Amino acid sequence: MPHARPIIGISAYAERARWGEAWDLPAALLPRAYVDSVARSGGAPVMLPPVGGIADAVAGLDGLVLAGGGDIDPARYAAPRAEETAGVREARDAAEFALLEAALERGLPVLGICRGMQVMNVARGGTLHQHLPPVVGTRLHRRRTAAFDPHPVKVDPRSMTAEVLGRTVLDVPSYHHQGIAEPGEGVTATAWAEDGVIEAIEYAGTPHVLGVQWHPEMGDDPALFDWLVATASRAEPR
Repeated sequence: MPHARPIIGISAYAERARWGEAWDLPAALLPRAYVDSVARSGGAPVMLPPVGGIADAVAGLDGLVLAGGGDIDPARYAAPRAEETAGVREARDAAEFALLEAALERGLPVLGICRGMQVMNVARGGTLHQHLPPVVGTRLHRRRTAAFDPHPVKVDPRSMTAEVLGRTVLDVPSYHHQGIAEPGEGVTATAWAEDGVIEAIEYAGTPHVLGVQWHPEMGDDPALFDWLVATASRAEPR
């Protein structure tokens, strides 16, 4: 049975971090905006660090967020690593692919954000563009360093994505340099940027699974987190 306040796991980073007066240590961390977004929508957020066996934690969850972060190892989609590919963390790749598989096996709702959407695609055999500017001819998706700039997105009006968002045209906060090249098996594109980059996906025939290329936690529209938490509160995991 789902918990009274749905427990939403959020995949986390493993990076060196600084805090306080002098601490500079390896850390498991997550931008606070993810946690706050889940909590505002009525969920109880739980951070899932990228360690071996973390997929076992899915048994205690009602929903899963695959968060943004560094690039996926291109070996996972049989590609050589491009010069621009950065921030690859093998432990995080292993943890998130295992978390996704476990969540799908239990029938939990899943929201993939930026890197998380890319994990969803690669998990189904899809591929990625390792650096978008030379592919699409724009820097629409990451204009400045460490800044979430908006750009417009159009959503398929027949999709679950449109139903969740409640609209088919919106501006989204964006920060990424990679994107989906070939969708994986059963991966359906449901939103696009003006340069043709895929901005949202669903799994055909699999309910309650949605990925977006943008960062909803950095915007002011709670629709995606509201959907995840509401779905988690109703779902009966298998």
